[in-house]
Amino acid sequence: MKTFKPNLITMALLSGGLTLMSLPAMAQQANAEQSAEENVEVIKVSGIRASLQRSQALKMDNTSLVEVITAEDIGKLPDSSIAESIARLPGLAAQRLDGRASSISIRGLGENFSAATFNGREQVSLGDNRGVEFDVYPSEIMNEVMVYKTPDASLMTQGIGGTIDMRTVKPLSFGEQSMSFTLRGEKNDIGKLNPDGEDTGWRGSFSYIDQFNDDTVGLAVAVAHMQSPNNEERFNTWGWPDGVVGGFKPFVRSSELTRDTVMAVLEVAPNDKLKINVDALYIDFEDEQLLRGAEIPAAWGDAGITVTNTVNGLSQSGVIGSADSPVGAVIRNDMNLRKADLTAVGFNAEYALTDLLSLEFDAAYSKVDRKTWSLESYAGSGRGAAFRQPEQIGFTMLNNNQGVNFDPQLDYGSHDVIQLGNPQSWGWGNLTDLESDDDQDGFINTPEVDDELMTLKLAAKRVFEDGIVSSIEFGGYYSDREKSKFDQGLFLTLPQALDANGNVIPGYRMPVPEEYRLPNVSLDFIGFGDMIAYDSFRFWQDGNYTEYDSRLSDPERIKQTWTVKEKVYTAFVKANLETEIGSIPVRGNVGLQVVRTEQESTGGGARRLADRTIDVQPTFGGEEFTEVLPSLNLIFDVADQQLVRFGAARTMSRSRMDRMNASSGELSWNETVGVWSGYIANPQLRPVMADQLDLTYENYFHEEGYFAAAVFYKSLKDWQLEVPSLVDTSDLTPPNGEPVAPLGVMTSWQNLGDGDIQGAEFTLSLSGGMFSDALEGFGGIFSATFLDSSIDFMLDVPTDTSGGMEQREFNITVPGLSDEVYNATLYYENAGFEFRVSWRSRSDFLGEVSGLSLSKVPVQVLGSDLVDAQISYDFSESGIEALYGLTLTLQGQNLTDEAFVTAHTADGNGLDVRDAQVFGRNFMLGLNYKF
Repeated sequence: MKTFKPNLITMALLSGGLTLMSLPAMAQQANAEQSAEENVEVIKVSGIRASLQRSQALKMDNTSLVEVITAEDIGKLPDSSIAESIARLPGLAAQRLDGRASSISIRGLGENFSAATFNGREQVSLGDNRGVEFDVYPSEIMNEVMVYKTPDASLMTQGIGGTIDMRTVKPLSFGEQSMSFTLRGEKNDIGKLNPDGEDTGWRGSFSYIDQFNDDTVGLAVAVAHMQSPNNEERFNTWGWPDGVVGGFKPFVRSSELTRDTVMAVLEVAPNDKLKINVDALYIDFEDEQLLRGAEIPAAWGDAGITVTNTVNGLSQSGVIGSADSPVGAVIRNDMNLRKADLTAVGFNAEYALTDLLSLEFDAAYSKVDRKTWSLESYAGSGRGAAFRQPEQIGFTMLNNNQGVNFDPQLDYGSHDVIQLGNPQSWGWGNLTDLESDDDQDGFINTPEVDDELMTLKLAAKRVFEDGIVSSIEFGGYYSDREKSKFDQGLFLTLPQALDANGNVIPGYRMPVPEEYRLPNVSLDFIGFGDMIAYDSFRFWQDGNYTEYDSRLSDPERIKQTWTVKEKVYTAFVKANLETEIGSIPVRGNVGLQVVRTEQESTGGGARRLADRTIDVQPTFGGEEFTEVLPSLNLIFDVADQQLVRFGAARTMSRSRMDRMNASSGELSWNETVGVWSGYIANPQLRPVMADQLDLTYENYFHEEGYFAAAVFYKSLKDWQLEVPSLVDTSDLTPPNGEPVAPLGVMTSWQNLGDGDIQGAEFTLSLSGGMFSDALEGFGGIFSATFLDSSIDFMLDVPTDTSGGMEQREFNITVPGLSDEVYNATLYYENAGFEFRVSWRSRSDFLGEVSGLSLSKVPVQVLGSDLVDAQISYDFSESGIEALYGLTLTLQGQNLTDEAFVTAHTADGNGLDVRDAQVFGRNFMLGLNYKF
């Protein structure tokens, strides 16, 4: 039988373990040994070329369709986390969060449709759902990232988009002792936008790898610290009712992300039969954000707006407020603080019973604890509409509505003019004073998230010496996950604003005490001038506000408080194939997973009472279901180093936890219609399913060059949509003695409709040495992805409370899908000198950002082009023995200062701008030293 044989470079790279630090020597040794027998030239590679060769070899050898980043890629690209590096892979794209790449989409499917694993194991997440925030994971501790675009039956954690597996080093495979440390300084060139912010930071790491007891025990330890600044000028609008801007909320933000990470791997291989691997990861994550700006009601406000110019149906200039009805701008000094601890430990043991039969046992545990404080503090020219100072603000829109120039009349930088107290009557939910809506001077959200996961796997592998089936893998997998969210918020009132009876003193304002004042903050980027600044968080911590628990009056807090438990039982079998069809060698696998899921949720249901408080009743629910997931991956070795891959599989993505929870939020009585309405939970929500086909051609025409073209199709089933429906409400008593309504109109998340995603990917990797000796050291890798989707379905919609229905057609956009995604990296590497520049581009897509009370809301994200670069020199190539092991690196991110722009809708050519965020450029200068 003719079998697939990788070329010698591929064999050398695959034998090099999971690290690049030993690649040059091991590749050279492997080639030298082969040369003795086959007279093959020895080739020595290093740096980015070595990493690209290894990635290419791993991609070529894997029976699934994968994309790979190896340690050289992650360690040397200008990245603060692996998210930036992953986003450069073909078919992948990132959404920025506060200027950093965070969530990743695979083939147009966002983070909630893809799975993330650490050393092959499912991971908990810091967010409210399953999607992993990749900026949590430092690049310094990762040795390899494997992205599976097609599944196989032995891959326990899957999504309809794909699976991203982050991997650490294997110390025994590494093969030598090594110690290294890195130190980098960081500068944000937009400057320190808040007086108490930062625009400089630093990061450092130390790693140690060694082998003991005649290479039967291996140890790897890594420690990393990061303090990374980030600053932002944000233009924001509330919306565009009837083409008139509803209001503005521009601000400047200064952030510092602090992250401490400890990673350890212990490998024990006392003999040829037993291999044990234990790994542990701990991450302490803190993100502090200072936000200052002005919130200015316009069309959605009591002052009104006069429009003087309109373009394309949208207001472009005008005046907000008048002498008789002043604006009432809310001067905001806000602060967000998010703290989280992530712990993950895993144990894996492999034992060879015979030369042909082996067993594997794997156990893992991971946990996240997250707490957030999001403080809003209000000041202005007067409390409530009746006491504001004369105030008008002219405005002129700029840059396709991505900016504005204000012409204010008041001095917002004066503590005599701007004082603590709410200019707007936004306190309806604050029941401190039932007779007033002017009792809200601030607010603080304090949600908490706990996520805990345990997994167990027992598997066996039987190898066959003859026949089409080269081996069979089979076993079972169990996971037990519990995730809970407790959503709390506090209305804040200045105690001095209340009289002895607890009633609001009309018009009361309070100057910011001297001990909390800071130098004024500049809002010149919107023409607003200076604005007062103060330490609002310390003001709150010192007890200067009276607090009222919003859970007593806000049903949304109940809706967003829940616990979801999920148990998954998986049985799997996979047959690895090796045969030939005619003269064409064929390899691959065919397999099956049977997945049993038991999900349950507890929460609460709320309805508002006559005194504006709410009544809360416990709720619960769940579902059990079984899915059968077949998979097939075949590789046809059609010519020398040319492959055709075919894949077919059924995959699933489990529901977002905030959709499958049992909390129903508010049930309200509509007196006009005489029915109950609101949101009802659906803890029976099932996964989104996909049947997918993949066809790929790969031509590995050089050790440093290949071409790949892929087409794929995903047929989506059980898509989720929030829709209204009629429900039985005959057991609910209306609040004011009205007749009982037998039916109510409730919205809920449901599995509805079918759809599809189809796309094509093209990748080209080239080395300059292929064309001319003069181009040796030059190279590039380029990719383009083109996507299209359609989710159309008919839905029965209630037209009255008597059961009347009509059919309507719906069409939605797949979240996270850009029609076009491009990536390109050009590099030069020679004699220790290395330079590379990377560009990634994506078209518009539907993303998610934080909305009111930190809830996630969908927004249209406009396309962007990002450019990063790096230059470095390795003194090991200098001939200066004292500097051997030292590398100096200069890195730059977002070199074109690309803005992050969102729109309220997909219509209007992006002119109905929601946010336009400018972050500036980030520069890092650092050194790496290897012992």
